[in-house]
Amino acid sequence: MDGFDQLPDSLILLIFNSVSDVKSLIRCRSVSKRFNSLVPQTDSILLKIDRVISSESDSDSLFLTLLKSFFNFILPKPTQSPLPNRTHTYPAQILSRFQRIRELHVELPAGDLQLEKGTVVKWRAEFGETLKTCVIFGFRLGHDGNYETEFAGGLKRRVMWTISALMAASVRHFLLREVVREHKGMEELVITDREGEGEVVMEEQGLREWREARESHVRVEEEEEERGRTVVPSVRMRMRHEPRLGATLVVVRAVKDGTHNGREADVEDADLAVRAFGNGVYGDAVRELLKARSYLLEMNSF
Repeated sequence: MDGFDQLPDSLILLIFNSVSDVKSLIRCRSVSKRFNSLVPQTDSILLKIDRVISSESDSDSLFLTLLKSFFNFILPKPTQSPLPNRTHTYPAQILSRFQRIRELHVELPAGDLQLEKGTVVKWRAEFGETLKTCVIFGFRLGHDGNYETEFAGGLKRRVMWTISALMAASVRHFLLREVVREHKGMEELVITDREGEGEVVMEEQGLREWREARESHVRVEEEEEERGRTVVPSVRMRMRHEPRLGATLVVVRAVKDGTHNGREADVEDADLAVRAFGNGVYGDAVRELLKARSYLLEMNSF
């Protein structure tokens, strides 16, 4: 007798949840009729995407979507869209084979930002209906530590880092809209990339907000389809720079979620920044940046 035949379904599902990788789980379906019936009930899923396939072309990519969004940002109403409007369906098609997804981690093939040589930018964004918060950590290799020259001359560059990260996050959020709509039992969605550049997080409340908003705001969805990304709301950004490290930390919050000043804002910044990077290799640098003076910037919705 096969040893697996003696195991209860609940234990096999626990094993499948530990496997989590979609490709491995789909292969498991061919093992037996029992496995074939149990795999779709797996509730913890990891989907590694080698490339993002469009419903209209197999050559479309997340970078093209981000580039289209950038053109729409600098040219809000072009006569003809610089890049074709395409709906990404590949993740939704693959995940339609699973019936009870609670936790979903999607790993994209690469990061989205096209930065100048010697620049490193990392970010983590939390979403609901739209952007809630985003923490951005960036630095340039080979800096000379001159505060006046480097900060004044690099402020525009750092603002562009921030805009690029927000746009990349909004493209990722838009990419998985069909998955969020179809899997109503999902409690957590995380979208990362193999280069470790950025992370989009949607928790249970945020997923619920998104579904409720899309049911009542059809026009918003049409606007997002045209842009190829989720609209970024008006935000307030607190930027900190440490010239000795050549590093910058930006904490972004949607205006509608409320922002505070003074000590309360510092505490909230620290909580978001440590949650994003405190346990990683950049943890010490982020903690040093939190001690630096902050500069408040505001940006309208785009």
